[in-house]
Parts: sequence; C-alpha cells; structure tokens
Amino acid sequence: MVNKDGHRRNRVFLLITGLLITAGCGTALTAQRGQTSQKAYDLNTDGELVRPTDYRSWIYVGTPVTPNDMNNGKAAFPEHHNVYIDRDSYQHYLSTGEWREGTILVKELVSVGTKQAVSGNGYFQGEYIGLEATIKSKADFPGEPGNWAYFSFTNHDDPSGDLASTAAAFPASSCNACHAASAQDDFVFTQHYPVLRAAKNAKTTPENKASRPKTIGDSSAPNSGASVEITFDQSGRDEVWQATAATPSEIEGTTVPTNQDELFAFLKGKSYASWDAKESSLHPSRGPHTNFGKPVRVFMNETLAESMGSGNREHPIGSTAVKEMYDDAGVLAGWAVEIKTKDQSDGGDGWFWYEVTSTETGDAPFAIGNGVSGCYTCHSGGGHDYVKSNWPLD
Repeated sequence: MVNKDGHRRNRVFLLITGLLITAGCGTALTAQRGQTSQKAYDLNTDGELVRPTDYRSWIYVGTPVTPNDMNNGKAAFPEHHNVYIDRDSYQHYLSTGEWREGTILVKELVSVGTKQAVSGNGYFQGEYIGLEATIKSKADFPGEPGNWAYFSFTNHDDPSGDLASTAAAFPASSCNACHAASAQDDFVFTQHYPVLRAAKNAKTTPENKASRPKTIGDSSAPNSGASVEITFDQSGRDEVWQATAATPSEIEGTTVPTNQDELFAFLKGKSYASWDAKESSLHPSRGPHTNFGKPVRVFMNETLAESMGSGNREHPIGSTAVKEMYDDAGVLAGWAVEIKTKDQSDGGDGWFWYEVTSTETGDAPFAIGNGVSGCYTCHSGGGHDYVKSNWPLD
C-alpha cells in the first residue's frame, strides 16, 4: 500500500466515512428485539481486518462519484463508491442517532463505464475495481481518533486485480484528520447520504413517510441539491489539527510571515488583495473552511501563480495562497493560508498551514504550522501539489 505521499491512501478515506456494517437479516431482528447484537467483522491475530463477505445484502446507503471530468482530470475519487452499512448498525442509528460500538461500513469501488445511455449522458457504472471499509470500535481501536479505523482490500500490486484477504489499518494521519474536519456526524460523511440523514434518530422506517423535500437545487450550480441544513460534529478537530513538522521562521519567495501574531496582522492588513492572481468574486467552498458551501475567495502570490501557470508538479518554495472565508451574509469570517516551505512537499510536511475563524483576534487558530494533518489530507486529493484551486482563477 502507498505511503502518506500517495493519493491512493487518502482516497481510501475521504468518502468512506458515511456508513457502517454489521450483520445479516437475522441479526437485525435480534437487535430490534432488544437483544445484544454482534460485530459484523473479524480481526485476525495480527489485528488485521478479514475481508467482509455478504455485504451486498446489507443496507445500501448510496453511490457518490467525483469523476475526473469535473475535477481537472485529477479527482481524488474518480470511481463510483457503492456504500453498504450492516443492518445492526443501521437499526442502532435509527433508534439512537449514534454510531454503535462495532459499526462497520463497506465501500465497493466501481469504475466509470459508459457516459452515454438511451436516457441521456451521465456517469454509468463499469466494473468492480476495489473494496474498502471503515470501523468504529473503542475496544479494537482505542488509540484512533474517534475510534475509527480505515482499511483497503484493493491490491494495486496484483495484476489479476484480486482483493486481499486481510488488511491492516491505515495510520490515523492518512484518514481520520479529514474525516474529523469535514464529516457531518462523528467522522461519517452523512451530508452526502440522504438515507443516513433520514435515518438518524428517526425511531421508525423513514422511507415509509410521504414527506419529501420541496426545493430541489439547480444541478448545474456548485454545491447544489435538495435544500438541507448541514451542521458538523467537529469533536475530533482539536485532536488532529496540530503541526507535526518544524516550521521555518523565514521563507524565500513570499512576504507572508509564519509567526502567529505577525501572520494575523498581515491578514488584517489585507495587503494580499493587491496580488494580481485572485478570484474575481466569492464562490461556495468545497472544503470545511468555517463550513461546507460558505462563500470563499482565493488569492495567490506571484510565485504560486507563475508555477500554476506553468503546470508544475511541484511548486517552488514561497508559493502562497490566501483564502478569505465569509459567512452567509457575505461578511468576512476568517482566513486560511498555505505556504510551500520546502523543495519537496514531503507528504504535506513541506507546506505551512494556517486557519483562523475570526477577524478580531488571532489567538485561537484552528491550525498553524507545517504538517497539519487536517489540512494536508484534504489537500492531497486532486489539485496541483496540495493546491486545490482551479487555474486560471475565475
């Protein structure tokens, strides 16, 4: 499997989050009757997850797809993800609104097949190409943030494409940080799965209700869809949004400081607004800055702009981006900053990261320093060397 620098590892986890596994139909019935449900997974003596079976008979949650065509040819998750949750965990979530001990989710990766059908153009499923899973267990994974562990059975080194029979958990830095920062409900991306949003603490079978959303968004607009109020459980954020690498005090190629007080003063002064490379207007955020879908605007210094224009795979030292973050009323609410500090990105450690959700004080940033896992894990998927903005800037 690939190390922290590779995209394959991060792909395992960004969309894996939303779901859970547990057992077959009979086990679900025992859970409804109040009896103790059992885990729907097995670990071997080495603590590796044995590849789950019969998961297609579990509760089907949904199939997200983020195709290359819509992500500058560099989507972090270009395939379809068929997600299943075991019946016991689904019933528990239905009854309590919480993910139970032993929850497991399986995500089956399916290639994008044809893009044309008699019904019209679209993204239709091709062939099965991989299998992944995530588990919540304090007993089995007491040291993992949120007690969630992530696995992949996709064997990239096997030309036959056969799945591995067991899988070791990925390091927490590969997955948990992005889930903690971006997932709606306890490391789970329920914001992308209406089946789970409807089930949360519903007490009864939600699909039997006649109610349906009345407002459907314009599918051509960013972050559109049914009108859904999304809130986030960020309980794991303080634990994972910490610097893990040394931060240089001075960086060639940029005028932006890395000292906390000096950086906040720089942002307050807004001298970055004079940079030539900047977005012309606000647009909905694609990341968790203050919250998904809130308005943002990106500015790039000359060093980064020239590198983006040249299509470099590695940006030079001093490459800097500043993101203004706004609230729904269009009032500036904070900033996010990334600065390249090394010749090599070094899996995110070669970038300085900063985020603050205040314009009055810089005393409590959510992130500051090199190697902040909550930042680099999200930025590693797609984009250009940890810079996710499209080029040229709109």
